[in-house]
Amino acid sequence: MRLTKFGHACVRLQRDDRALVIDPGAFTPERDALDGAAAILITHEHPDHFLPDRVRQAMAADPELEVWTSRTVAQALADLGGRVHEVGHGDAVTVAGFDVHVYGEDHEILHPDVPPIPNTGFLVDGEVFHPGDALTVPSEPVRTLCLPGNAPWMKVPELYAYTREVAPERAFVVHDGLLNDNGLGVMVNAITRAGEELGRDFRRLAPGESVEL
Repeated sequence: MRLTKFGHACVRLQRDDRALVIDPGAFTPERDALDGAAAILITHEHPDHFLPDRVRQAMAADPELEVWTSRTVAQALADLGGRVHEVGHGDAVTVAGFDVHVYGEDHEILHPDVPPIPNTGFLVDGEVFHPGDALTVPSEPVRTLCLPGNAPWMKVPELYAYTREVAPERAFVVHDGLLNDNGLGVMVNAITRAGEELGRDFRRLAPGESVEL
């Protein structure tokens, strides 16, 4: 399986002639990420993860394209009928030939007085886990973690704690689209140290960069 990062939180997973795209939001280039995709997985409704118009355009262009997502995103796309599938914590589904297990229920806290929105993380083929905007720890081993590198809801000590708890074999940074070059340097240093502590390969992929898993 090939993993390609397409800016911020978006990744594309390709196996043979099938591709899943996770979270093609506002900081992801409009072209390429969704080209030829068999399915879209969306963790939650924030615009850096989900742009309704972009998803609708892609589904209009490809009548076979379908979406698996959280309750609130599914509601936003309800007019698309059976092509949009609501999933939640504990679900196990087959999506375009990939085995997808769903973990997590809530987005991390953004405001002390506002209840969190739904957030669904996706473990694909028992290999790649994308947690969305939550520090969810699946109940099964994670070989490859899409690791949030920066967010308004996360501190660096939480990053260390999360990687220690998940203990993936390797991690590739997502959710870094808010950082300038200075911030990216600080984040990369923290990610590298977190990987060194576990003796694992933790690194940032540049937008458009791919790795074979």
